[in-house]
Amino acid sequence: MNSIWKKQVIDLKTILMKFQGPLQSYGTDSHFETRHTDDHPSKGAVVGLVAAAMGIQREETDKLHELQNLKMAVRVDQVGQTRKDYQIAAKYKKGTFTLERNYVTNRYYLEDAVFLVALEGEDNLVENICQALKVPYFPLFLGRRSCPVNYDFLLGTCDGTAIEQIRKQPWMAADWYQKRRSTQAKVRLDIYGDETCLPEGRQKALRRDQPVSFSQRGRQHALRFEVHESMLIDNPYYVKPDVQTEHDAFAALAEG
Repeated sequence: MNSIWKKQVIDLKTILMKFQGPLQSYGTDSHFETRHTDDHPSKGAVVGLVAAAMGIQREETDKLHELQNLKMAVRVDQVGQTRKDYQIAAKYKKGTFTLERNYVTNRYYLEDAVFLVALEGEDNLVENICQALKVPYFPLFLGRRSCPVNYDFLLGTCDGTAIEQIRKQPWMAADWYQKRRSTQAKVRLDIYGDETCLPEGRQKALRRDQPVSFSQRGRQHALRFEVHESMLIDNPYYVKPDVQTEHDAFAALAEG
């Protein structure tokens, strides 16, 4: 029994991705004309990206079952700024090409955000996903079709769990962002992960982003528990303050 358990642990692998597009959007609670974005990637968006790379069609819900078992952890390496855009959409009378009305839709995005995303799964599945991401069947996006992935988003695979890699990898924020914090030797980063990745986490919340179906007839997402914690990471641009003074604050007390 022990040998089987050890083999299962060894066979776990994690695929690492860096999401650094100029715009990203991860709406888990958007309806009608207003499309919001969360402040970090949703599991539905990440699994959807993987499914697109593997050529899984929207109606092939049964093929999502294997991907649903993937564990996910996300590290916020660079906090993005929320930006609002709008698009004009046309509505036509049912069954005709007669224009009924135009209306404005408000859409929200994250600008200049950087995330480290880790997906943990069985060895063979993770390797197959990695190969698909290198040569994707469908185009890949960071949550929305107007947000293509960055060219260097795929970092590769590693042995071990998602949370181990999240804590091990160096800070991936842009140089200018790291330099802004040059007075800090260590920087605190937020981490979000499946409850199974962070079983001891205290800050836990429900998030409706576990994909069940991507069908155009009715997309479905189930609730999952997501744990939030933080970690300290070394800042390579830290500059130690050069403080030199001959003033002795306790000299006057000594004389008295």
